[in-house]
Order: sequence, then structure tokens, then C-alpha cells
Amino acid sequence: MSKISVIIKREYITRVRKKSFIIMTILAPILMAAIIILPTVFMMSDKDKDFKKIAVIEDGSDLFRNVIPNTKDAEYVYLENADINELKKNFEAKGYYGILYISPELVNIPNAIQLISKQTPPIGLIDHISGSLEKEIERQKLLAYNIQNLDDILKNINTQVSVQTIKIDDTGKVKETSTGIAMAMAYIGGFLMYMLVFLFGSQVMRGVIEEKTSRVVEVIVSSVKPVQLMMGKIIGIALVGLTQFMIWVILTLGVVTFVRSTVLKKTDITEIPQTIPQSIMTENQLPGATAEASAAEINPQLAEFSKIFESAMNQEWLLIILAFIFYFITGYLLYASVFAAIGSAVDNETETQQFMMPVTIPIILGLMVAVGTMQNPESSIAFWCSIIPLTSPIVMIARIPFGVPLWQLLLSMGLMIITFLAFVWMAAKVYRTGILMYGKKTSWKEIWKWLKYSA
Repeated sequence: MSKISVIIKREYITRVRKKSFIIMTILAPILMAAIIILPTVFMMSDKDKDFKKIAVIEDGSDLFRNVIPNTKDAEYVYLENADINELKKNFEAKGYYGILYISPELVNIPNAIQLISKQTPPIGLIDHISGSLEKEIERQKLLAYNIQNLDDILKNINTQVSVQTIKIDDTGKVKETSTGIAMAMAYIGGFLMYMLVFLFGSQVMRGVIEEKTSRVVEVIVSSVKPVQLMMGKIIGIALVGLTQFMIWVILTLGVVTFVRSTVLKKTDITEIPQTIPQSIMTENQLPGATAEASAAEINPQLAEFSKIFESAMNQEWLLIILAFIFYFITGYLLYASVFAAIGSAVDNETETQQFMMPVTIPIILGLMVAVGTMQNPESSIAFWCSIIPLTSPIVMIARIPFGVPLWQLLLSMGLMIITFLAFVWMAAKVYRTGILMYGKKTSWKEIWKWLKYSA
């Protein structure tokens, strides 16, 4: 055991001291936030958007005249008696982005409309046009029923509904949750598990190949057993991954504490007077709902951020963190042992390609199922992939934010422990034989013989 601890210490200290470890530990949360936030920011940004002037031509009618309102990004110019065939030839020279051709048959035929341009139009422009025309067609169909004051009625009945999701545990404790937050956590947790298991598992394989090709391993195995060398390397790199993860947790806690003590002080709903009469409240209404309404009136952006932040805080963070650590350790040990066996069986990284496909397929499948889990966490495929050990580290982490029955979690964990022990045992048999073999191209048949070798 003392020999394994020396190898663990060497692997851990060597990798933690690298500049790449320090840089990635600091930059990884920033990059993760950038991947999630920046696409939304870019889509919502009004800068660098070209103003679009669109010619609107109706085929022999004025049924939809001035129906599509102008926006800050586009202007809709309605042309009378215009020849669409002539306009197609020179619309760009006349300063138009495109031509919107509307047929009167649009009332009955949904695709009786064309947007002609030399570029693929953005989705926001298409949604604005279709949404405006759909509302007008609905209004015209209602007019056929001779309803008086129809426009006023439509304005009054225009309503938006925001569903609050409430979670009740077995003790009857009520807690407000957010499906959007759970979906975000499922995506982040699944992707982070995939990245860490694959990244650190690959490091084990590359380390074994480097030691084998440089013949350093021949010197090392003269003092320690091959199995001790393999386990020391795997555990040492596992501690590196855990160190990185715990640093991320501490940094996240620091950011949360800062946000709660600074930004959220401005929207503390308990300090805002309740302006809605208590008589309209029902017994099922959540405490603080009226205060949230007042907060939204004072500063809607900060109030919305406060609501999202509190919903995120209502997640079972202790369970999520402990489950992540467990599945990272067991999932990493499972795959790292396979990567170590592959590294010992080849002489260079090029030869690993024939062995990598069967290993990477379950990991990629787990990530794909985890993404689908955000839409349906109780589906059969999500359930089975969260139980099967090869995919459960990724899929179960994606399911936990939505709530997982205790028996499913315990079953998954039990199978993970049994499976990673079996994989480590088999990898050790391959490793002790392959680590000292050179110059022979290994096949799956050869590895099978090593597994059956009992000496």
C-alpha cells in the first residue's frame, strides 16, 4: 500500500503543479458560463443588426395592408400596382432587403406567402411576419361572426399565464422549483460529467503509453507490481479531478454569497410592502407571492433575476454535489481502468483507434440521453440508461435535478460499485501482461487471451 501511495503522490503533485491545471481550473467555469450565456447574449444583441427594408406586395387585394408592424430592425413598405416579376430583377438596387408576396388565399392556405431575398432571412424576422399575419387572420375570421367591439374584446382577453412549479416532499414540506433551472442543471451536470470522465480517463491512457514507449515502466515495475502502478496512476489522476471539482464548488459558493449579499439586497421582497389586498389571496397561494408582484413593479429585471436565483437555491444541492462526486469517482474508475488497459496494450496513440470506439460509444450515448432527459426525465430510456453502469454517471446526474426515487438511486449506485470493481479487475489482468510487451500489434483476440491468463 505504501508503494501505491508513493505513485499516487507522484501523479497528483506532478499534474497539480502544471500551469495547464491552474489555467483550466480558473478558466473552465468562465468557459462553461460563456458557452451557456454568450449565444443568448449574441442573439438578443441589437448591435450589428442590419436594418431591413421589405417591399410588401398583395396579389390584387389590400386584405393585409399595414398588418405587419414595423420594428427597430425592419420596415415594411406596402407597394400598390407593383409587378413582382419586375421587382425581382432590381429590388436590391432599390434598397429593399426582400419582397414579401402575400396571396389572398392565405386565409385558407397557410403557405400562400413568400419572402423573396438574396440571403436566408433570420428566424426572428420570419416569426414576426407569421405571428402578425396569424393574429390578423384570426381577427378577420372572428369578424365574420358580427361581434361588436371585437378589437376591444381581443385586447381585454389577451392574457399571459406563468405556471409556478411547487415540489412537496414526503414530509409535506413545500418548496418552489423551476423547470428551467432543472433543465439547465441537467445539461451542465451531464456535460461536465462527460467532459471530466473522458478528459481524465484519456490522461491515464496517454500517461501509460508515454511510460511504455520511453521504457520508464521497465524500471518502475522492477520495484512495484504492474497492478500497483496502474492503481496508483488511476487514483492519483482521480484526486486531481476531485481537487479541480472542489475548487469549482468553492468558487461557485463565493459567487453565490456575493450575489446574495449585494445584488439581491436590492430586491429583498420581504422589505417591500404588500400592495395587493389579502382578501384576494387564496389559501393555496405561496407566501411572498404578493410581495413578488410589488417587487416586479418596482424593478422587473432584478425581481425576475431574484426569483430565478431563489429557485436555483431551492435545488437539493447537497444531494447533487455528493451524487456528482460518487458518480465521478466510480465512473472515472470504470473508464480509466479501461483506458489504462488500452494504453498498456499498444505501443503508440495511433494504435488506440481500434479500441477507442467501443469505449467512447457508451459515453457519447449517455450524453445524448442526458440531453433528452431534460425533456422527459421519467422516460424508459432515461430510466434504463441511469441504471446501466456504462451510461449512468452521465444520465443519473441529469435526472437528479428533476427528482429521482431513492430506490432507483441506490440501485444505480450499487450496480456502479459492482461494475467498476469488475472492470478494474479485468483491466489489471490486461495491464500486467501488456505493459511489458513491445513490437506486436495487439488485437481483441489477444486481449481476450490475457484476460483468461491466470498466472
